[in-house]
Amino acid sequence: MYNLTIYLMVSAVLFLLGLFAVMTRKNAISVLMGIELILNASALNFVTFSHFSSGNLNGQVAALFVIIIAAAEAAVALAIFLNIFRIKATSQVDKADLLQG
Repeated sequence: MYNLTIYLMVSAVLFLLGLFAVMTRKNAISVLMGIELILNASALNFVTFSHFSSGNLNGQVAALFVIIIAAAEAAVALAIFLNIFRIKATSQVDKADLLQG
């Protein structure tokens, strides 16, 4: 029905939007959302190549692991950012210099 190029273009757009969000935003939540977009683009690539290759389920399994890692990353990063917000009272990433000596 659809060819490989359409899926790869959608994945590239997702990746570029995520990269743009990570590089231009200063808010911690916006940066996390950009990272999630990048991870979803890679999961889409895994599923796409798995579907268009020999039909094995390796891509779906890899995408499932990407989704699990993304959920764990979001939970840990959100806990870190909430702790920084409690101490510094800001959600700006460039103001988070707690680990600098």
